[in-house]
Amino acid sequence: MFKLLVHWLLSALALIVTAKFIPGFDIANFTSALVAALVIGLLNATLGIVLKILTIPFSILTLGIFLLVINALMILLASSLVKGFHVHGFLPAFLGAIILAVLGVIIDSLMTNN
Repeated sequence: MFKLLVHWLLSALALIVTAKFIPGFDIANFTSALVAALVIGLLNATLGIVLKILTIPFSILTLGIFLLVINALMILLASSLVKGFHVHGFLPAFLGAIILAVLGVIIDSLMTNN
């Protein structure tokens, strides 16, 4: 349970870091980042999984880059659901998905080493 809480907090921090580097990727405060991290996680665990399964051929043809498109779409959807979290267009969402994927790998490696 503690690891899940730490992962959630680190994911919220990853969103804040992403907002610092990507214009059009805005987070109002840490509370909005926490809610956005939760919503993005829930969307990826539900709708994201379904979309990733349905688009396996595209993912294979694009060598996995299409998975970033799905993640960008999940970020855009979360942006429309969470107050204080706004992503202005597909390009900021796509670039944010790239940065969040890199930060997610780092977070996962930190979580498995402890």
